[in-house]
Amino acid sequence: MPVTLDLVLDCPPDAAWEAVHSPAVFRAVSGPWTTVESLEPGGFPERWPGGEHRVQLTLLGVVPMGVQVIRLSDESRMLSDGSTERIVHDAGGPVSGPMRVVRSWHHRMAISVAPGGRTRFRDRLDVGAGILTPVVMIGFWVFWQLRARQIKRLAPGWRTQFASRP
Repeated sequence: MPVTLDLVLDCPPDAAWEAVHSPAVFRAVSGPWTTVESLEPGGFPERWPGGEHRVQLTLLGVVPMGVQVIRLSDESRMLSDGSTERIVHDAGGPVSGPMRVVRSWHHRMAISVAPGGRTRFRDRLDVGAGILTPVVMIGFWVFWQLRARQIKRLAPGWRTQFASRP
């Protein structure tokens, strides 16, 4: 069973698209429960390109959760109403620490137009952890609800934060 969100955000789709590629936004919507540090030379870029990116996760600033590989790729598809939906996929997953119990990982964030110049944001996480999957999914469900509150709170600021990007 996946963990999902289906939100309407108070920002234009182009701003939301840039936000889902922003390490700063990733850190902001993960916190304050989870802190994220880059393991890449030079730290976090301003915008994540496609490919692999390694991060260190810490729960509540003190409990090491391990290293996660974020493996990004983008796609676009035409919807039945003629509009376009853009999707960022993360097919990485945990590689060390307690999160390593998760053996399969596919995270998708879909951006499309909503009425009034707003954004429909659909977020889906599928994980597999063997017999521990139901327990793991409960933890991710709680985290996703907290994350949704952060996303909704931050989205209006993305309108100006990402206005200068193409």
